[in-house]
Amino acid sequence: MNIYQFDATLEDGTHYSLEKEKGKVILIVNTASKCGHTPQFKELEALYEKYQDQGFVVLGFPSNEFHQELATGQEAAEACRLQYGVTFPMHTLTTLKGEQADPLFKFLQTQTTDELSGDIKWNFTKFLIARDGHFAARFAHRTAPFELIPTIEKLLEV
Repeated sequence: MNIYQFDATLEDGTHYSLEKEKGKVILIVNTASKCGHTPQFKELEALYEKYQDQGFVVLGFPSNEFHQELATGQEAAEACRLQYGVTFPMHTLTTLKGEQADPLFKFLQTQTTDELSGDIKWNFTKFLIARDGHFAARFAHRTAPFELIPTIEKLLEV
């Protein structure tokens, strides 16, 4: 199973299939604009700018799962653009856990068997997806985006 079987909705309400990103290395991040880790947006944007021409994309999924997000995905995306210069795609508010969890995040949370497995524990958990749409790696919220560079570069080489 790969992520191309899932759909997403951009902040403006545009619904699309993740198959649109086929062939790219994808970094999926659950975000929050009022979190202590929010400054990670600066590094996420820098990664996007550096590697997008090589087939890399960051997909931000705002979530109020931990009560640190604005009221809508549009408000969250606007705050990220204004405060951190974010240009990568941002999505509508997304439920991460429980019965109402977005199907994409239900899937992603089942892909590891290590200490990071299971429910997302905080904002800015990161999931790397290989060019073939298969899960490649999961990183904790504390992991700075620049720490992903070796893994991103390896996935881009394939």
